[in-house]
Amino acid sequence: MDLSSLSYHKFVNFAMEEARLCTTLTPLPYQEKVRTMKVKDDKTVLHALSYQAPKIRLLRSLTIDGGSAMQVLDFAGIPEPMFDMPIFCANFFTIPSLSIIVLDLNPMYDTRTQQDYKEKYYLKLLPLGQKYAELLPWGDKITSESLSFFSPIVIWTKFATSQTKHDVLFSAFRDYFKAWLELVDQALPETNSLQILHNKEAQHRYLTWRAEKDLVRNFLFEGADSLGTKTFLDYFPEYRREDGSVNQKRSVIGKSYETRPWNSNGEFIGEMS
Repeated sequence: MDLSSLSYHKFVNFAMEEARLCTTLTPLPYQEKVRTMKVKDDKTVLHALSYQAPKIRLLRSLTIDGGSAMQVLDFAGIPEPMFDMPIFCANFFTIPSLSIIVLDLNPMYDTRTQQDYKEKYYLKLLPLGQKYAELLPWGDKITSESLSFFSPIVIWTKFATSQTKHDVLFSAFRDYFKAWLELVDQALPETNSLQILHNKEAQHRYLTWRAEKDLVRNFLFEGADSLGTKTFLDYFPEYRREDGSVNQKRSVIGKSYETRPWNSNGEFIGEMS
């Protein structure tokens, strides 16, 4: 299948236009350095955007346009640490035969154990999550190590690439991003300095996890180096090898979930590992 018609640029354009209706976006200084890059084959183009806004520490996107061979989107909205609201996350990878998708409002705190946090941010969004969980079913096995960073409305799916599924995904992306912007609009700053420190560490832990396995760390996960000094192994010591390095096979460690481990009420029905 020719993927040129399934570009993720329209996803980014929608998000930026929608964000500008709600807030004031300021380009980050390093944006121009990485805005557009071509890789060695001269056919694959990387497009990057990065902004900050009131309440939003980083709003950034990276698209990889491989023409008919591959399309990739990595899009995130990360709040300022004085807010504990979720992180908007869209990670889409598409080749002619297959699309692998993660779309979520990633929780700052584990919703499997933090009931108050889950109710604060996700209770009203459960119908939205249920709608797209039916249209974009669970994508088979995923390990328990990832679930602490997922919410009850996460869309984790795999499907045979098609225009129909791409259109459903675009609809889900729009609805999830608008829901996240509403949370941003409603968010009130934390005044307790200790809670702000907790938020900062929770965000740093999340970014450290994501950055450990990414090639464009400084752009995609800005804050992994500046928000705190703890390392990946400080947060996740269970992945330390005998020689002190990180076990790169960690994604296959631990219990895996072949079906959705949350029910329609947002209750976690899997086993905690």
